[in-house]
Amino acid sequence: MTQQYVPGAPSGGPLGAQAPRPVQLPVEPPTLFNGATIHGWFGIRALRHPKELPLVAVCGLVTLGAYASWIGLIAWLIADPEPTGARATARSLIMSTIGQYILLVPLLPILLWVVRAILYAQQRSRAVQMSFTQFPEGYRMVVEAAHNFGLRRVPDAYVVLGSGKINAFAAGHGFRRYVVVYSDLFEVGGSARDPEALRFVINHEVGHLAAGHVSFLRLAITTLGMQAPLIGPALSRAQEYTADNHGYAASPQGAPGIMGILAAGKYLGPQVNFHALADRAVTERGFWLHIASWRASHPVLTWRAHALRDRSRPGRLMVRPKQGVLAGPISPMGRESSKSWPTPGQVLAFMDATRPRVAEEQFGRYPGVEYEAPRDAVRLADPRPLGR
Repeated sequence: MTQQYVPGAPSGGPLGAQAPRPVQLPVEPPTLFNGATIHGWFGIRALRHPKELPLVAVCGLVTLGAYASWIGLIAWLIADPEPTGARATARSLIMSTIGQYILLVPLLPILLWVVRAILYAQQRSRAVQMSFTQFPEGYRMVVEAAHNFGLRRVPDAYVVLGSGKINAFAAGHGFRRYVVVYSDLFEVGGSARDPEALRFVINHEVGHLAAGHVSFLRLAITTLGMQAPLIGPALSRAQEYTADNHGYAASPQGAPGIMGILAAGKYLGPQVNFHALADRAVTERGFWLHIASWRASHPVLTWRAHALRDRSRPGRLMVRPKQGVLAGPISPMGRESSKSWPTPGQVLAFMDATRPRVAEEQFGRYPGVEYEAPRDAVRLADPRPLGR
């Protein structure tokens, strides 16, 4: 069964004939047992990164180990309340280091609840809430994403002051879900004229909600494990790849735009060549590059761009892609010896003899200015220069 929702009417109130295009919503509310979407706890399985759930299981084992350690420590303290000699020294050492943290483990669910409540209250108290009349184009993207991914309820959506920061996130409190987009990123859907990039972002964030990444139970299971080196960042990257799969499913044409924006900002982003960025995931390699990638909570942009271009794999976690190069390296790679790097004179001579396939807009696109060449002419062009 479904019910109609009328803007401005109390929940369960009378339906008015003036209601603009009623939206159909499932009657069944989200519970602990049915998940945030009609697809259940696991969301849309085809969009989930295959390594995500195994990593969740590993983090769950870490959490179980932490609770087992807490039970063991409490039992030890009760069984031997007044140790002497070596036992007293051992207890003092344990309690002055790891023991005090183990004793705090049962407080984790309470801390999670409080932090989530405060974060939600901050958005409600200071952010601009998207609605039918406030940023309606962006709000429609949120509603359509919720519908397409089977969310049981439309999440709240907020715009907050970015102060130059390009960011967005998804979160929740209780059974409520919401997305937040920083103003500098939200602008790409309007004045900077790249609505598909914004659609990708919004579907990415709603994808986090649909995949259950922000549920209280999920966080209670994984928060401790997320602090473990390698394992925690790997799970975070897997979740980002899952969200990217949701964004790509709704707006594949938005992928090049958002990669450029994340790499160079909302104005210079359109001049970032998507293929050149993705190619470097294959050509740039080395031990230290992997160290930088393994420590990252989000996929590094070159690997992320390659995963969005090559849909034969939904994302990579620990190992760089080995194939899938369109144009090859344009400049020397960082792994190469400095002896192979060109001199300034050689580069100037090369640039004088060649030219880009598409003329770049040197300082980006700006609101209120019309441009003849579409953005994709730059960011999806063959990155190799003419006359090479």
